[in-house]
Amino acid sequence: MADLRFQRNFGIAAHIDAGKTTTTERILRYTGMIHKIGEVHDGAATTDWMEQEKERGITITSAAVSCQWNFPTVKGKADANTKKYYFNIIDTPGHVDFTVEVERSMRVLDGLIALFSAVDGVEPQSETVWRQANRYRVPRIGFVNKMDRSGADFLNVVKQVREMLGAKAVPLQLPIGAEDDFKGVVDLITNKGIIWHMETEGMTFDEIPVPEDMKEEVEYWRAQLIEAVAEYDDTLMEKFFDNPDSISEAEIHEAIRKATIDLSIVPMMCGSSFKNKGVQTALDAVCRYLPSPVDIEAITGTDPNTGEEITRKPDAKEPFAALAFKIMTDPFVGRLAFFRAYSGKLDAGSYVLNVRSGKKERISRIMKMFANKQNPIDFIEAGDIGAAVGFKEIKTGDTLCDENHPIVLENMFIPEPVIAIAIEPKTQADVDKMGMAIAKLVEEDPTLRVNTDEDTGQTILRGMGELHLEIIIDRMRREFKVEVNQGAPQVAYKEAFHNTVEHREVLKKQSGGRGKFADIMFTLGPVDADWKEANPDKNFQFVNDIFGGSIPREFIQPIQKGFEASMTNGALASYPVDNMKIRIYDGSFHAVDSDAMSFELCAKQGFREAARKAKPVLLEPIMKVEVLTPDQYMGDVTGDLNRRRGMMEGMDTRAGVQVIKAKVPLSEMFGYVTQLRSLSSGRASSTMEFSHYAPAPNNIAEEVIAKSKGKVSAE
Repeated sequence: MADLRFQRNFGIAAHIDAGKTTTTERILRYTGMIHKIGEVHDGAATTDWMEQEKERGITITSAAVSCQWNFPTVKGKADANTKKYYFNIIDTPGHVDFTVEVERSMRVLDGLIALFSAVDGVEPQSETVWRQANRYRVPRIGFVNKMDRSGADFLNVVKQVREMLGAKAVPLQLPIGAEDDFKGVVDLITNKGIIWHMETEGMTFDEIPVPEDMKEEVEYWRAQLIEAVAEYDDTLMEKFFDNPDSISEAEIHEAIRKATIDLSIVPMMCGSSFKNKGVQTALDAVCRYLPSPVDIEAITGTDPNTGEEITRKPDAKEPFAALAFKIMTDPFVGRLAFFRAYSGKLDAGSYVLNVRSGKKERISRIMKMFANKQNPIDFIEAGDIGAAVGFKEIKTGDTLCDENHPIVLENMFIPEPVIAIAIEPKTQADVDKMGMAIAKLVEEDPTLRVNTDEDTGQTILRGMGELHLEIIIDRMRREFKVEVNQGAPQVAYKEAFHNTVEHREVLKKQSGGRGKFADIMFTLGPVDADWKEANPDKNFQFVNDIFGGSIPREFIQPIQKGFEASMTNGALASYPVDNMKIRIYDGSFHAVDSDAMSFELCAKQGFREAARKAKPVLLEPIMKVEVLTPDQYMGDVTGDLNRRRGMMEGMDTRAGVQVIKAKVPLSEMFGYVTQLRSLSSGRASSTMEFSHYAPAPNNIAEEVIAKSKGKVSAE
């Protein structure tokens, strides 16, 4: 049985281009898993294995790798106290279109290295990643990368983490030099400098005394560190007031560890992954401060039969419980399900229960993943991350457990798609292949939604952004050999109700023999605010206020199903309905003619009638946009954003360039990158992520509705 105290499951997450994959590549080199560093810009990084990742130099899918690290060491060499630590690392994408890859990784990780660029600081996707880590209470270490770049400022990034992310960021190091002169760091705990050797790829280093010109600054920040640590531990607080120098290094490490795991502080470190500086000290910090599976509280779930709360400890002797967090289709082994084992032990060839489907599944093989390579193992135990082959039916977020001890673990938050394109197969031969390809892609990617436009018969793909859908279509062509015609990207509008209306719907059909009869009285309107607060990821509130059996209990479920199914096509322009509340309070039935189907049809018919009376409004997705531009283009860029119905949210200066923040409707942002390049002679850049849905102005709503009606009449 593995000693879980020496295991770390952590991820690397950040804004696009902060250096996540470059850092992962260095970790694999230093832990001896690869013998040559592959660079992202050469398309040779281990964890960027997809063709599209190599071509574009971006990470699209999160990749899991396992490795070992010796800690503690003396000047990089093992001694009698050195232990082997086992790492499961997940390298995540930075692009907002693939944010679900970060979301599902956060759900199963125990810790996180949050990467920041020393030049750009806290960027929009850094904030998103931070919120995701907060949602799952993931302890994190901050690593400020790119210290060798022009404009690098470690302490400014620490300040931004405090102000913009609301975290108690505490520097553990100070850089020696910056930009081209960045040589190493001063460790504020040991009060020593570390200078890495370039000729050994940073494998070896020298310890030096604190440089004379830094002594005052080091003294100030060391006092800040000890004060932050003492605040967390009462014993240290007493020592701090009596004599701060009496606090030992071991006590400081222990207090930082406890405070990090408790999310009270975020230790901040710095380096340059590309120049092989600082990654090893970050790995030591992972061992020292990030939690092992044993340090995390026992996972809580519910009993699917009774609804009672159950806990599972990270122990191989407990009943098996795991969460499937990612599905991948491999051309050689078929469907691979990545999962995190929280308790118990699973042997290859044994059975597990999939709680959602209620079916037993035989796990034919279990693997440890190394990017896209699989290494078979005989079993997997609590606290570990692996992948399994053999599932007939599995989805992201499924709980896998011991069939005699069922448990349902909390699922993960899946964001809603904001953009859609219509596709159709080019030839008859592509028809069947397209159906299979889409089924596999939807299985892998929970943010990809598919439906058929009833009016045109086209297949509509909905995703998180233009790049997301572009990659999906590229994968269909390359992996599944399907050729498709595609339409222009469309905005994924939604509909919502402002008013609550009462309605009575009676369904009567008689055509000889047994007829159909259903009678429902209900109210339709927006959801209650307190219900939404308690159920942020749900959008259908159903209240059954029927007493006295005016509608038998067995017909309530079909009524609910009928209303829920109707939400996919709103009354205004056939867009999905967001946040609807239905309260049924009366009705009647016929002893012979009423059945489940009658009440389901009646609910669908009632929705169409009542929805028109409830004054539906059109909602459009609003994006959070951040533009980095040199001073001279400020006027042009802000003017252009105003023309796009942008609401300015503030301006800032970062590393000598202006940062413009705005909220802009997605419908106005198509082709923005090209326009921005021409406005700024190619010198400005922008990032965009989904913010929220808001009612569209009347003129826009009328245009969208007219277009939708025109499409229908043209058919």
